[in-house]
Amino acid sequence: MGTRDSSHPQTIFLREDESSLDDALAKMILSPSGWRGVFAGDGNEESSVKTISAAHTVIVSVAAKVFADYLKTGKEHPVIIVGMDTRPTGGAIAEAMIRAFAAEACEVAFANVTAAPEIMAYARTAGNAGKADGFVYISASHNPIGHNGLKFGRTDGGVLSPEEASQLLAGFRAFMAAPDRIARVAALANRADQNVIDRVYRNAYRIKEEAYNAYLAFTQEVVFGLEGKTGPSELFNALTEGLRLNPLGIAVDFNGSARTVSIDRQFFSRMGIRCYAINDKPGAIAHRIVPEGDSLEPCRRFLEETRREHPETILGYVPDCDGDRGNLVIWDQGAKKARSLEAQEVFALACIGELAHLVWTGTLRYDAEGKTLDKIAVVVNDPTSMRIDRIAGFFGVSVFRAEVGEPNVVGLARRLREQGYIVRILGEGSAGGNITHPSAVRDPINTVMALVKLLTLRGNDRKKGFYELWLNRSDQAESYRNDFSLSDIVASLPAFITTGSYTPEAALHVKTKDHEVLKDRYQKVFLKAWEERKEQLQTRYNIQGWEASWYKGMEERRGISRFSEAGKGGLKIAFTNNLGNQTAWIWMRGSATEPVFRVMADAEGSDPRLERDLIEWQRRMVIEADELSSMN
Repeated sequence: MGTRDSSHPQTIFLREDESSLDDALAKMILSPSGWRGVFAGDGNEESSVKTISAAHTVIVSVAAKVFADYLKTGKEHPVIIVGMDTRPTGGAIAEAMIRAFAAEACEVAFANVTAAPEIMAYARTAGNAGKADGFVYISASHNPIGHNGLKFGRTDGGVLSPEEASQLLAGFRAFMAAPDRIARVAALANRADQNVIDRVYRNAYRIKEEAYNAYLAFTQEVVFGLEGKTGPSELFNALTEGLRLNPLGIAVDFNGSARTVSIDRQFFSRMGIRCYAINDKPGAIAHRIVPEGDSLEPCRRFLEETRREHPETILGYVPDCDGDRGNLVIWDQGAKKARSLEAQEVFALACIGELAHLVWTGTLRYDAEGKTLDKIAVVVNDPTSMRIDRIAGFFGVSVFRAEVGEPNVVGLARRLREQGYIVRILGEGSAGGNITHPSAVRDPINTVMALVKLLTLRGNDRKKGFYELWLNRSDQAESYRNDFSLSDIVASLPAFITTGSYTPEAALHVKTKDHEVLKDRYQKVFLKAWEERKEQLQTRYNIQGWEASWYKGMEERRGISRFSEAGKGGLKIAFTNNLGNQTAWIWMRGSATEPVFRVMADAEGSDPRLERDLIEWQRRMVIEADELSSMN
């Protein structure tokens, strides 16, 4: 996996047809969250062919050129790290980009197949040492195997901010608008020194080893809160002792992802955690890439099988192709079988683990009356369940929301830190996984370790354990017992039912291209439907009122009067009960990385009827608004 593509792109540029390039560009999704499209040479999104078209060779070459220009504003010969996930077309894309970087007199460090958190940790480490200026990562995250894409970043451990990404995208579009674009790309490719390119590939093994080691060290720093510190911490010693007393095993379905060649096994082994794996050959993608729903079923079965011989194995995870998130399966002690967790449950558990971490380490303190003494925040995306608000409320910390998109969430967390907040955990709860500071990207190891800390750090005469801290803060202290299980922790979560982001009912295909117009029409539909349904909603669900909010980039505005203000961003309608408390919401937003319009609902309680009612109502209203928009 990750072998070099032997084609010579400079020989095909001049044969490229302008119309096919325009067609390929029109089908690309270009956003601050990433540049994505179907790169498979046969045009099939489920294809496993390794070749890419001449048009896509031009596209990625231009992307490399404009990124090189962007980095050259600070350095004449920037060092750029290039890595990729295990998609079949990764090698061909890397070849074209390396050639373009070489032509632009950039030094390339090729990390070959590497997980997204790994290349970002390496960029951070190398950047701090003055040995790197940025990175490009070739991946389409959870999209089907025939897709691919690009993410760009500097050396702060994350992708470019929305503002920086927009600037890069503007340069790309300007280049593509030039009448001589293909000739310029052909000249670019022909300038590349083949000896330089060959040296990049010869050094790939060393670069991958450096990336691996940098990531291994950084992950320990993140998990144990060792930023700027060296040596074992009290938390590390307590956790390793807890794992010695209560051995733990993890089942992993790597699904052929980039994590097959990353640090997972070694990191868990160092902790004393036994790791058992399936589908661990790079590129051998065995099922749908997005780690939700049916994609968790092979891991669930594997967990049950593994427990027969290794009964200490109580949880498992499945990463997506680039390995920046992983959702979980657990052993349910009460039901005596394994089950999958919803993405929102996974994020909620991680939040409890990391907020308890802050309390345990003394970073989050309380006065004699139990009031918070420190400015602590959790940052989430707009369709993250209100379960997080309840959890944060118990710990006495604030919740801030940004629009969907990892750069938005990371950017908002950075802004809050500048304002004096401690933001240890953040993320897109609607997709599962979490970002644990100082990391700036989701990481399944950090997700798993948040749960391991909850399970393993038990109380003593001097300190309460993580789970006991949570129960005390959430008025559940009487339910604590020393032999608690992972299923007990899950059962302690505030009860909410939320539409899964990747369930069929969460996706619509709308004809209206202008989402501002769509939301304007939707407002008329909603207001009419509210008048028709409000008595029923009051009687059946105690829904007494509503408030609309929009989310654009890192900004949130509540109490809006015109839904169209949301533009392409997220639009949420939160419903309140007779006490004025928000207990449910409906939400909508067009995806920036997939050709779908997403809708979701969230409802407090364990009765599924309200969430089902709300999501079906939301779908009907959006469809009606779309039909009205398309007729005008």
